[in-house]
Amino acid sequence: MINDIKKDAQERMKKSVAALASQLSKIRTGRAHPALLDGISVSYYGADTPLNQVANVSVEDARTLAISVFDRSLAQAVEKAIMASDLGLNPMSAGAMIRVPLPPLTEERRKDLIKVVRAEVEAGRVAVRNIRRDANGDIKSLLKDKSISEDEARQGEDEVQKLTDTYIKEMDTQLSAKEAELMEI
Repeated sequence: MINDIKKDAQERMKKSVAALASQLSKIRTGRAHPALLDGISVSYYGADTPLNQVANVSVEDARTLAISVFDRSLAQAVEKAIMASDLGLNPMSAGAMIRVPLPPLTEERRKDLIKVVRAEVEAGRVAVRNIRRDANGDIKSLLKDKSISEDEARQGEDEVQKLTDTYIKEMDTQLSAKEAELMEI
């Protein structure tokens, strides 16, 4: 029973770390990266469709994204969607090909982005701690039902704490890597 609780907690913690990695990949650094435009949706025949389903996003050079739209009539809508996003990007259209130059980050903007990254990591830590709380609550309810002994409960809680420490350390590693990436010029 305790092993099931641990496995469930571990799976949920892994998902939290993966979600954090996904969120951090969307935060813009000085380099062009196709994942930067993942959150953008384009109005395609009345339905909001993710950009990567109506166009191919690739990296042209270190500071430029190239977007080749599958349907030429959508180029205008893709351009508007990129401008409407809160990424502060200004696309340039050339037929079915759209180029998105990434402006260099200022020192002030880098510091703001670091604050955003730290907030995201803290939210991830809170999620992992909530998972730990849930797992410990499940273990305590098993103890209350007398399904396990006090020693087993204590051992289970210690193992859940070790899992928590491992995943929080992984999140801290992601934080330091992203901070270094943001501060590099």
